[in-house]
Amino acid sequence: MAKRGRKYYVVWEGHRTGVFETWEECIIATKGYAGAKYKSFESSVEAIEAFRGDYKDYIKKTTSKKGTKPSAPPKNAPIRKDSISVDAACSGNPGLMEYRGVITTTGEQIFIQGPFKHGTNNIGEFLALVHGLALLKNHGKHDTPIYSDSKIAIGWVAKKKCNTKIEENPDTEILFKLIDRAEKWLKANTWTNPILKWETKKWGEIPADFGRK
Repeated sequence: MAKRGRKYYVVWEGHRTGVFETWEECIIATKGYAGAKYKSFESSVEAIEAFRGDYKDYIKKTTSKKGTKPSAPPKNAPIRKDSISVDAACSGNPGLMEYRGVITTTGEQIFIQGPFKHGTNNIGEFLALVHGLALLKNHGKHDTPIYSDSKIAIGWVAKKKCNTKIEENPDTEILFKLIDRAEKWLKANTWTNPILKWETKKWGEIPADFGRK
């Protein structure tokens, strides 16, 4: 989900530790570090206090070599047990963006891509859906559903077109190559996997959420 307002990032365990003022700095400090411990805060005072304390008092989700593992989905959600869920995270609009997919019932991460410069949340959601569809097709799982909390991205996939208004420039060159590849895949392939809308207001955050709000 997109970040709202300014945040401060505490890294308790990573390549570097401390309080960082941008998500970019946090990414550098934690990406590729097994078991990294980090969390965002609304103010510098909260962040400094948290950094001086124990991360266990602030992080309610466990981490692993594969990244943040969300808690189990709420019991009231009509979850398809054989499904996967996808989500994107973006620092700003546009801003540094990444996306991932997880097994819905366990939160186990099955793919993650990024970060990419000057992306948007909707672009990330679109790429995550196509990534998930291609992965399932390659594994012969033609009936496995995919959950997404983005109506826009689901619509883009249905139309086989990423209808973003972001400009193509040197900073977005790599991202547009991925978009072009995703659109070509959609046009060249067929699939029967149901793409289902995750109802956040009823069920809580989607299991693939990055947990940085």
